[in-house]
Amino acid sequence: MSQNKAQDANSRPDEDSLIKVKNLSKHFEGLKAVDQVNFSVKAGELVGVIGPNGAGKTTLFNLLTGFLKPTGGEVFFEGKNITGWPTFKIAKLGVARTFQLVRPFKFLDALENAMVPHIPKNFFAKSSTLRNKAIWSLITVDLAEKKNYPAFILPHGDLKRLDIARSFAVQPRILLLDEPFSGLSFEEAFRVQRLIREAHENGVALVIVEHKLKILMKLVERVLVLHQGRLIGEGSPKEIANNQKVINAYLGTEAKEYA
Repeated sequence: MSQNKAQDANSRPDEDSLIKVKNLSKHFEGLKAVDQVNFSVKAGELVGVIGPNGAGKTTLFNLLTGFLKPTGGEVFFEGKNITGWPTFKIAKLGVARTFQLVRPFKFLDALENAMVPHIPKNFFAKSSTLRNKAIWSLITVDLAEKKNYPAFILPHGDLKRLDIARSFAVQPRILLLDEPFSGLSFEEAFRVQRLIREAHENGVALVIVEHKLKILMKLVERVLVLHQGRLIGEGSPKEIANNQKVINAYLGTEAKEYA
């Protein structure tokens, strides 16, 4: 094989990858928030992303979903280069996300909030059709009984599930969850775990950023570890718990709890 052909082969994403990033970077005035990161996620995988505060986890999600444009590197979806695409165009591919800080339309009720993300794909649909789709989204996350509650009175756990309901509207192939268990009680966290497992059973790939490692390590199949913008570890939860570099950078003495 010639050198040029070898380089072309190396630049192509894996054929079985749903999402693949190559040398992905984002710099902010010299700060390397994400630095030369490489990984892929296959269809139907359940992957965790961990690391200390400021490691670049949310920035990575922003790059994958078009909220930020990378300084360097590439993002592929099923082999198609989507680097720098706008958010709405990436969402149409089936890439959805939630946010660490949920920002619903405060003065709309839960049903109206769930209707909004259905509109782009159903622009000419009747309002009754949008309502039915939104109600189904709320049923999926056990919020149908609160469909008429304004968002500003919903407790934190309900808002987290409303955010997931909104993400389901794009019929995601892959769902990026940013700290879905943050601030939740044991019961609320259990309900969100059930939603994640059901989505996974239905073939949705999930990538989850989370600091509650006791929950995450039991939930995911593979873990990516970011530290100072760089990927310093990748493997099964057990492999990560025994990775000395990860232990030194993040897990510390708690690593034995996940081994």
